[in-house]
Amino acid sequence: MERVSPIATAENESIWGATIRLPKSPRVSGNVDCDICIVGSGISGLTTAYLLAKAGKRVVVLDDGPLASGMTQVTTAHLSSVIDDRFVMMLRWHGEAATRLAVQSHAAAIDLIEQISKDLRIDCDFRRVDGLLFDAGPDAAIDLDDEYEASQRVGIAVDWDSLARLGNVDAGRCLRYPNQARFHPFKYLDGVVKAFEQLGGKVFTDSHADQITGGEHAKVKVGNHVVTADAVVVATNSPINDMFAIHTKQAPYMTYVVGARVPRGSVEDALIWDTLDAYHYVRLQPLDDGDDLLIIGGEDHKSGQADDADHRHQRLIDWARERFPIGEVEYTWAGQWMESTDGLAFIGRNPLDADSVYVVTGDSGMGMTHGTIAGMLLTDMILGRQNPWESLYEPSRKNVAATGPFVKENLNVAAQYLDWVTPGEVQSTDEIAFGTGAVIRRGMTKIAAYRDDDGKLTELSAVCPHLGCVVHWNNAERSWDCPCHGSRFHADGEVVNGPANVNLSPAEDS
Repeated sequence: MERVSPIATAENESIWGATIRLPKSPRVSGNVDCDICIVGSGISGLTTAYLLAKAGKRVVVLDDGPLASGMTQVTTAHLSSVIDDRFVMMLRWHGEAATRLAVQSHAAAIDLIEQISKDLRIDCDFRRVDGLLFDAGPDAAIDLDDEYEASQRVGIAVDWDSLARLGNVDAGRCLRYPNQARFHPFKYLDGVVKAFEQLGGKVFTDSHADQITGGEHAKVKVGNHVVTADAVVVATNSPINDMFAIHTKQAPYMTYVVGARVPRGSVEDALIWDTLDAYHYVRLQPLDDGDDLLIIGGEDHKSGQADDADHRHQRLIDWARERFPIGEVEYTWAGQWMESTDGLAFIGRNPLDADSVYVVTGDSGMGMTHGTIAGMLLTDMILGRQNPWESLYEPSRKNVAATGPFVKENLNVAAQYLDWVTPGEVQSTDEIAFGTGAVIRRGMTKIAAYRDDDGKLTELSAVCPHLGCVVHWNNAERSWDCPCHGSRFHADGEVVNGPANVNLSPAEDS
């Protein structure tokens, strides 16, 4: 079955996919030999591929769907060196020197996107803007005075601003961070992939990596074919080749987005965040007709642990209407990100694997810059060059200072296995309406049952093939979501997002 998106309903398409169609690529149709094989064609995979090809390497990119059809297409594309988990926490987890280095790496990522855009003459709406961190009032998760002091300690430029506005609202004082940026990620990647192919790189889509084996001659099995390489980079948002090591150190979260039209000039062109937990994040995207699209995100929750997307989208709309002159809501979508327990991505050699296998994951809500950092860092590592960020993003790191988040997330995972002893969500498949799904109990097993718009019933094992959690139905996106480690499956059971790398089994095989 051909897939165009990790989300199954067209009304949930992001502005990026709606306005730019990335080029189509062939499937793998035979054995392939290359220097580097990259699994995943989002910003991490394509940036790494382009930089390695530019360095003279023979590079092959594989994706099990269309180009950039995973989490890159549902980003909001904030380009920021203001760390998502805030500097007060980063200092607690990493200390001053390492946090300074993290800031520098994200700033370098923004610089690289800007430079590539110029070098390749990509018109991707890249623009330098300020970042504005507003006080959310009595419900704020952090204190702005503390964050200002922490920002100064880590060397990022920051000023107080008491005149900034949230559209219609005087929001009081805020922290203003200059030299952040925004862009259109699909316009950017369209230029990057074309340049990559001009350098001799090859892209194969609809080509699922069934098995990855490291060693001197690493191999990626794709159906009946094999891609052989000196090194493999797994850039699949959540690693599909790692059963356990990294997944205890990161957790999957869903976030929700709406895009509403505003008159150009009515809202400052900036990256806007508040201090709630989960916080709201806002930016503009210019439209061709002279208006702007105001992109508002927030309402986060652990993946597979809520099924009220419509209410979350509506709360975002209500929040925006109180503050901004929004008109028609033209887009709603959702995405998943992997939150590491210490706020930084995992980029480098895959733990407990051969040295020739590399991984990038744990974007921590900063996928565009973490993905670009991965391109720079992995290129240096593969080429044998020193990079000051290597230990900072080391996937096997153990951060004692972040033990609290580590324990909290793993206790949450353990609690999800209690689903095995609970009743089903409905007593019978007769209760499942057209276009919806539910988990039912049948003897000692759990069944994931979905009835399509024509009334056809599909019954699957509700057991995630990664580590055995019971999946939950996501009605807004018509997907089965694992509440433990973030695997996601289409309604018919086809795997969408790792760490699971195979489909849900038919019910009779469960």
